[in-house]
Amino acid sequence: MTAIATLGQALPRFQPEAPGARLLLFGIRQIGAGGLSDAATAHAFVTAFGKGFRRPLLLLRTLMAEMSVAASGPIQIAPWCCPRMTPNESALLDLLAASMSDPGRARVLLADLLGARQVDGILATAAALAGSFADLGLPLDT
Repeated sequence: MTAIATLGQALPRFQPEAPGARLLLFGIRQIGAGGLSDAATAHAFVTAFGKGFRRPLLLLRTLMAEMSVAASGPIQIAPWCCPRMTPNESALLDLLAASMSDPGRARVLLADLLGARQVDGILATAAALAGSFADLGLPLDT
């Protein structure tokens, strides 16, 4: 198998074009690599949201902490600079975008991602995070 084919299987989708989804993906990757108190994520959210940055930042940190506790295995993320997404990142962005409009689909995606059955609390956090992005002018359209 060639290196290009291997890369295409490991990172099947390009990053989303929507600015909200790109910012969220950056935050997921940074917090996943640098921990919940990552300063680069906080700076990006301050830059994007201004005074309203606290709510989406706190909700993202909460979501990441809840998912790390509930996940039955690792959730693969790519480095922040990678122009493509892992299947796990793609599923996470899809479920966050669907969490407000199609919670049934979002619940199934989240349960598959985490390998857990009871995901309602985490789904509520995901919906609140998606709502905060929409409220601040960066909806999570993927």
